[in-house]
Amino acid sequence: MATYNLKINGKIRQVNVDSSTPMLWVLRDHLNMPGTKYGCGIAQCGACTVHLDGTAVRSCQLPVSVVGKQAITTIEGLSAKGDHPVQKAWLEHDVAQCGYCQSGQMMSAASLLNTNPKPTDSDIDAAMSGNICRCGTYLRIKEAIKSAAVK
Repeated sequence: MATYNLKINGKIRQVNVDSSTPMLWVLRDHLNMPGTKYGCGIAQCGACTVHLDGTAVRSCQLPVSVVGKQAITTIEGLSAKGDHPVQKAWLEHDVAQCGYCQSGQMMSAASLLNTNPKPTDSDIDAAMSGNICRCGTYLRIKEAIKSAAVK
């Protein structure tokens, strides 16, 4: 066990965990931040997506020991009031059905828009290709991203 001081959603949070513990479980089990979801456990579905210094990463395969001083942003930290353009667009386009994958979808979309504020359809497809939605809301996701890009 080791002690880690992690910058999560702008605050320093201290955890005492094994160095190989994935950030997903640090967030969910040790810091009571359940917004980041467990999907496949092998970084293929995107449900566990968070930002590491603004870049979308899969937290289920990100050991706490490699985070260092990099900032982590979870869905809880995307916006204090739920008014991030992506969150607003998700509501406007009625994207979520079951909702399980949506925090990961939104985190990937927000990361895309941080680096590419005017993405093409191809850009969106490429950025979102690692996020699986079993309900099949891909068209609404794409429309929501386009809408958020305009704001």
